[in-house]
Amino acid sequence: MNQKLYMVSLGPGDAELLTYKALKAFRDSDAICVPTKSPDNSFDKSISYTIVSDALKLLGIERELVPVYSPMRFKHEDWEHEADIILDTLKKHNRVSFVTIGDAGIYSSIYYLLDIIKEKAADIHAGCEVIPGVTSFSAASAEIQKALCLGDEALLIKPINPRGEVKTTQILMRPKIGMDTKSLGEGDFYTFENMYLKDAKTTPSKIEKVKKYMTLFINFTKR
Repeated sequence: MNQKLYMVSLGPGDAELLTYKALKAFRDSDAICVPTKSPDNSFDKSISYTIVSDALKLLGIERELVPVYSPMRFKHEDWEHEADIILDTLKKHNRVSFVTIGDAGIYSSIYYLLDIIKEKAADIHAGCEVIPGVTSFSAASAEIQKALCLGDEALLIKPINPRGEVKTTQILMRPKIGMDTKSLGEGDFYTFENMYLKDAKTTPSKIEKVKKYMTLFINFTKR
């Protein structure tokens, strides 16, 4: 069987807010790598462990849970150690999940780890699947029934205590059909049209004219 790595977003803390894709990944996995802040590799302080345990109970299955010490020091050697644990687990099991709280695309270690995994095991990286999740701010908005943005309002997400220069990724939504995109400027653009529908299309650049209302542009920051 081909090896498979899932990078699974756990959402804001409630196992019932895990996506169906996340639950399918757990069911498909032989082992789940779970971050912990405890140097002794215990799960006493691991929120991720609680969410995963609750999810496995909902599914009515058991899986091997592999501790991944994650001290949150934002150091390359820490991410490399975590990546090594994931790859070592894949030497013992064909299907493995690694989990992260919230959504993988927002302030997560997932993409630091994937960069390292790409260097160490390009074949594993090529077949990896990243599964998105519900964000904490989406859940918070729903809890108090207050919209994050309406009409022509914008939504800003930024770190409260940045460790250096704050760079910005732009998410551009709600275009008009037929509009010329020159006004959006230049950058590291990706265009997503009708995501998850039959005619879905992803373009690794900015398209010149909008053909579909459900078109999303992301202008990624330079790293």
